[in-house]
Amino acid sequence: MIEIGTKLPDTLGIDENGNEVKLSQFAGRRLVLYFYPKDMTSGCTTEACNLRDHYEELRQAGYEVLGVSIDGEQSHQKFIAKHSLPFHLIADTAKSLVEQTGVWQEKSMYGRKYMGTVRTTLIVAPDGTVEQILTGKQIKVKQHAEQILGL
Repeated sequence: MIEIGTKLPDTLGIDENGNEVKLSQFAGRRLVLYFYPKDMTSGCTTEACNLRDHYEELRQAGYEVLGVSIDGEQSHQKFIAKHSLPFHLIADTAKSLVEQTGVWQEKSMYGRKYMGTVRTTLIVAPDGTVEQILTGKQIKVKQHAEQILGL
Protein backbone atom coordinates (compact mmCIF):
# COMPACT_ATOMS: atom_id res chain seq x y z
CA MET A 1 0.00 0.00 0.00
CA ILE A 2 1.20 3.48 -0.83
CA GLU A 3 2.45 5.52 2.14
CA ILE A 4 2.02 9.09 3.30
CA GLY A 5 4.75 11.25 1.77
CA THR A 6 4.95 9.22 -1.46
CA LYS A 7 4.93 11.32 -4.62
CA LEU A 8 2.44 10.13 -7.22
CA PRO A 9 3.39 9.87 -10.90
CA ASP A 10 2.24 12.73 -13.11
CA THR A 11 0.30 10.44 -15.47
CA LEU A 12 -2.64 8.96 -13.60
CA GLY A 13 -4.54 7.33 -16.45
CA ILE A 14 -7.34 7.82 -18.98
CA ASP A 15 -10.70 9.33 -18.03
CA GLU A 16 -14.20 8.36 -19.18
CA ASN A 17 -13.73 10.38 -22.38
CA GLY A 18 -10.41 8.83 -23.35
CA ASN A 19 -8.43 11.89 -22.22
CA GLU A 20 -5.13 11.49 -20.38
CA VAL A 21 -5.33 12.68 -16.77
CA LYS A 22 -2.21 14.18 -15.25
CA LEU A 23 -1.56 15.15 -11.66
CA SER A 24 -0.12 18.44 -12.92
CA GLN A 25 -3.66 19.41 -14.08
CA PHE A 26 -4.54 19.84 -10.40
CA ALA A 27 -1.52 21.98 -9.48
CA GLY A 28 -2.24 24.30 -6.58
CA ARG A 29 -5.17 22.23 -5.28
CA ARG A 30 -5.48 19.22 -3.06
CA LEU A 31 -6.76 16.16 -4.88
CA VAL A 32 -9.23 13.65 -3.49
CA LEU A 33 -8.17 10.55 -5.43
CA TYR A 34 -10.71 7.93 -4.48
CA PHE A 35 -10.51 4.29 -5.54
CA TYR A 36 -13.71 2.26 -5.57
CA PRO A 37 -14.54 -1.30 -6.59
CA LYS A 38 -17.25 -1.00 -9.27
CA ASP A 39 -19.58 1.42 -11.06
CA MET A 40 -23.31 1.12 -10.28
CA THR A 41 -22.93 -0.92 -7.08
CA SER A 42 -24.70 0.30 -3.95
CA GLY A 43 -21.71 1.34 -1.81
CA CYS A 44 -19.82 2.88 -4.72
CA THR A 45 -22.92 4.79 -5.87
CA THR A 46 -23.55 6.06 -2.34
CA GLU A 47 -19.95 7.25 -2.05
CA ALA A 48 -19.97 8.94 -5.47
CA CYS A 49 -23.29 10.67 -4.80
CA ASN A 50 -22.08 11.93 -1.41
CA LEU A 51 -19.01 13.43 -3.08
CA ARG A 52 -21.28 14.89 -5.79
CA ASP A 53 -23.63 16.43 -3.23
CA HIS A 54 -20.70 18.13 -1.46
CA TYR A 55 -18.60 18.82 -4.55
CA GLU A 56 -18.88 22.61 -4.34
CA GLU A 57 -17.97 22.58 -0.64
CA LEU A 58 -14.93 20.44 -1.44
CA ARG A 59 -13.88 22.79 -4.24
CA GLN A 60 -14.34 25.84 -2.01
CA ALA A 61 -12.07 24.12 0.54
CA GLY A 62 -9.39 23.76 -2.16
CA TYR A 63 -10.01 20.16 -3.25
CA GLU A 64 -10.60 18.59 -6.63
CA VAL A 65 -12.18 15.11 -6.87
CA LEU A 66 -11.14 12.25 -9.15
CA GLY A 67 -12.47 8.69 -8.97
CA VAL A 68 -10.67 5.52 -10.07
CA SER A 69 -11.95 2.03 -10.79
CA ILE A 70 -11.03 -0.73 -13.21
CA ASP A 71 -14.30 -0.26 -15.12
CA GLY A 72 -14.01 0.93 -18.72
CA GLU A 73 -14.78 4.30 -20.26
CA GLN A 74 -18.34 3.38 -21.34
CA SER A 75 -19.22 2.12 -17.87
CA HIS A 76 -17.88 5.35 -16.36
CA GLN A 77 -19.85 7.45 -18.88
CA LYS A 78 -23.08 5.69 -17.87
CA PHE A 79 -22.26 6.01 -14.15
CA ILE A 80 -21.55 9.74 -14.52
CA ALA A 81 -24.69 10.35 -16.60
CA LYS A 82 -27.01 8.34 -14.37
CA HIS A 83 -25.86 10.06 -11.17
CA SER A 84 -24.92 13.51 -12.55
CA LEU A 85 -21.36 13.27 -11.27
CA PRO A 86 -19.49 16.59 -11.72
CA PHE A 87 -16.01 15.02 -11.60
CA HIS A 88 -14.03 12.70 -13.85
CA LEU A 89 -13.43 8.97 -13.38
CA ILE A 90 -10.24 7.19 -14.43
CA ALA A 91 -10.82 3.96 -16.36
CA ASP A 92 -7.91 1.91 -14.99
CA THR A 93 -8.70 -1.16 -17.09
CA ALA A 94 -5.01 -2.18 -17.20
CA LYS A 95 -4.94 -1.99 -13.38
CA SER A 96 -1.77 0.10 -13.50
CA LEU A 97 -2.78 2.78 -10.97
CA VAL A 98 -4.55 0.39 -8.59
CA GLU A 99 -1.48 -1.85 -8.57
CA GLN A 100 0.98 1.02 -8.28
CA THR A 101 -0.86 2.43 -5.24
CA GLY A 102 -1.37 -1.00 -3.69
CA VAL A 103 -5.17 -0.88 -3.54
CA TRP A 104 -5.47 -3.99 -5.79
CA GLN A 105 -5.48 -6.68 -3.13
CA GLU A 106 -6.81 -10.11 -2.29
CA LYS A 107 -10.35 -9.90 -0.97
CA SER A 108 -12.78 -12.46 0.33
CA MET A 109 -16.55 -12.78 -0.03
CA TYR A 110 -18.56 -15.73 1.22
CA GLY A 111 -15.33 -17.67 1.65
CA ARG A 112 -14.23 -17.11 -1.94
CA LYS A 113 -10.92 -15.32 -2.43
CA TYR A 114 -10.38 -13.00 -5.39
CA MET A 115 -8.42 -9.92 -6.38
CA GLY A 116 -10.17 -6.56 -6.26
CA THR A 117 -9.94 -2.88 -5.45
CA VAL A 118 -9.96 -2.02 -1.76
CA ARG A 119 -11.99 1.16 -1.24
CA THR A 120 -9.30 3.77 -0.59
CA THR A 121 -9.06 7.56 -0.66
CA LEU A 122 -5.78 9.39 -1.04
CA ILE A 123 -5.62 13.07 -0.19
CA VAL A 124 -2.86 14.41 -2.42
CA ALA A 125 -1.13 17.68 -1.52
CA PRO A 126 -0.63 20.39 -4.17
CA ASP A 127 2.96 19.18 -4.65
CA GLY A 128 1.74 15.69 -5.63
CA THR A 129 2.61 13.86 -2.42
CA VAL A 130 0.15 11.70 -0.52
CA GLU A 131 -0.95 13.62 2.56
CA GLN A 132 -3.66 11.38 4.03
CA ILE A 133 -4.92 7.85 3.40
CA LEU A 134 -8.35 6.49 4.26
CA THR A 135 -8.99 2.85 3.49
CA GLY A 136 -11.53 0.06 3.92
CA LYS A 137 -13.78 0.41 6.95
CA GLN A 138 -12.38 3.89 7.73
CA ILE A 139 -14.41 5.21 4.81
CA LYS A 140 -18.03 6.01 5.59
CA VAL A 141 -19.62 6.08 2.12
CA LYS A 142 -22.66 8.07 3.32
CA GLN A 143 -20.46 10.79 4.88
CA HIS A 144 -17.27 10.58 2.85
CA ALA A 145 -17.13 14.24 1.83
CA GLU A 146 -17.70 15.27 5.44
CA GLN A 147 -14.83 12.99 6.48
CA ILE A 148 -12.54 14.67 3.96
CA LEU A 149 -13.60 18.18 4.96
CA GLY A 150 -12.97 17.25 8.61
CA LEU A 151 -9.35 16.13 8.02
